Amino acid sequence: MRHRIAVVGGGPGGLSFARVLHRHGRPVTVLERDAGPDARPPGGTLDLHLGLGQLALEKAGLLDRFRELSRPEGQAMRILDTDGTVLRDWRPGPDERANPEIDRGQLRDLLLGPLDVQWGRGVTRVVPGTPNGVLVHFDDGRQEAYDLVVGADGAWSRVRPAVSTATPHYTGVTSVEASLDDLDIRHPDLARLVGDGSVAVYGANRSLVAQRNSGGHVKVYAKFRAPLDWHTDQGLDLGRDLNPGLNPHLDPDLADAEAVRSSLLALFDGWTAPVLDLLRHGTAFVHRPLHVLPVGHTWTHVPGVTLLGDAAHLMPPLGAGANLAMLEGAELAEALAAFPADAGPEDLDEAVRAFEERMWARAARWAEITTAGLERLVSPDPAEALAVFDRVSSH
Repeated sequence: MRHRIAVVGGGPGGLSFARVLHRHGRPVTVLERDAGPDARPPGGTLDLHLGLGQLALEKAGLLDRFRELSRPEGQAMRILDTDGTVLRDWRPGPDERANPEIDRGQLRDLLLGPLDVQWGRGVTRVVPGTPNGVLVHFDDGRQEAYDLVVGADGAWSRVRPAVSTATPHYTGVTSVEASLDDLDIRHPDLARLVGDGSVAVYGANRSLVAQRNSGGHVKVYAKFRAPLDWHTDQGLDLGRDLNPGLNPHLDPDLADAEAVRSSLLALFDGWTAPVLDLLRHGTAFVHRPLHVLPVGHTWTHVPGVTLLGDAAHLMPPLGAGANLAMLEGAELAEALAAFPADAGPEDLDEAVRAFEERMWARAARWAEITTAGLERLVSPDPAEALAVFDRVSSH
């Protein structure tokens, strides 16, 4: 009897899990809330680390294709003072492939491959321990039963309540994202400022980072310490919620672009004009307040349900989240595939228990690192951010 396995969430972690299971000839159902792969913008670029995201792709048999698509030059990082002075200018060597960049959309398409994803399947809750297995409830009123449900559905996971009462809390740092298109043609001066990778400027309790994606597209991230309702005092309209029914603070459009632009320019007033041009020319502002789960988040094991990625250990977005999710997905898939296809439920449960123990220990270490990193990167003293960069680049 083949196991009925479902993963909720079609992000990097969920797709890595499904792709590795598929490689081992094991059936898996991918349940994704979005109506299709292009239902919303896929987001910016990701740096996939050796030993984490790249290892997951190796387990999926996709590492060579990733190397063809990725941008090693995207590892470059330039740091400026608020007056435009270049403080650091690090560029990767010709064979440096520790953290090459890839667009999220390209990574998604790479992982999707032959997978049969059930699009438009919004999960509302998961109930373990029923006579027929784990019952998954959908927003259209339907229900389906599985032997194992893996929650890879992100920060506001609908699977998490089946194993844990923890909910994400606000870090005190918010982020506003903007986009620049055709940068090399439309804004050549800014293209030179950004370079092949990223440019970052750190001030007191605020930072501005611009990161190159493929095709001349650049994402700009303005981060600053503020109350969660900072936009109310500014009179800003948060616009529509890109995740209806999940969390009202997650990924809403900032509807009045000019008002947002003016607010941000005031927040970064006094910074050098070329840096502020990243905001002046930016479009499609998106509000992303940073939430986290408690460092070292664990739960009492529940047979038939587990979590990975942000659903299990949401942490500050400092390059670890997607990498951890992908490796966790690949490792869990390998652990399940190590048992015969007709193995009993106790074997499945043994594999999941062992996976959770490994995941918790590794995620706790990364959560400590990224939490401390956020404190220093958005700090009253900008020198703290330079110290973080120097420590990382020296390794």
